[in-house]
Amino acid sequence: MTKTDEAASPEAASSSELRTVDIVFDAQARTLGKMKSEVTITSQFSNFTVTLETDEGKLHGGDASAPMPLHYFAAGVVTCLMTQMKAFAKRLRIPVENIAMNANFHWRLEQRDRDPYVSHPVGFDIDIDVESDAPIEDIKQLVEASKKGCFAEQALALPCEIGHRLKVGDDWIEI
Repeated sequence: MTKTDEAASPEAASSSELRTVDIVFDAQARTLGKMKSEVTITSQFSNFTVTLETDEGKLHGGDASAPMPLHYFAAGVVTCLMTQMKAFAKRLRIPVENIAMNANFHWRLEQRDRDPYVSHPVGFDIDIDVESDAPIEDIKQLVEASKKGCFAEQALALPCEIGHRLKVGDDWIEI
């Protein structure tokens, strides 16, 4: 869907009409050798494209020459929530000077012998420091609204099926 400049503006939020906007990203990734990868991500919503490299550390046999995929994951969650807080502060007319966040992302892996390991999220904690003269109840309302509007946080909180297909010859099979 093509975004118009006013689509996400505070003025557009004043209407009581329900709007639905699809936010779609496409990613094309490839290996670059050892454990290094490159991914090009295009936002259909904003027509913005970025290419990022990832690498793993010694645990996986990488060179640690680029951020690990989980670095981008953690950055995406925190900055998405922060973006929503800044945007929603305007919509809700809550004055906010600055926002700082510290987060802890904790996973655990389980492995037996040489079998591939299985990973499990243990928990994610985000500490939010808001510089504002607004009442604490307004800030709490802002955080709650931002949690609901944060695409990354909602992807973690709500079950979402991830489809996988494998290319076999000229065909794609569901796995």
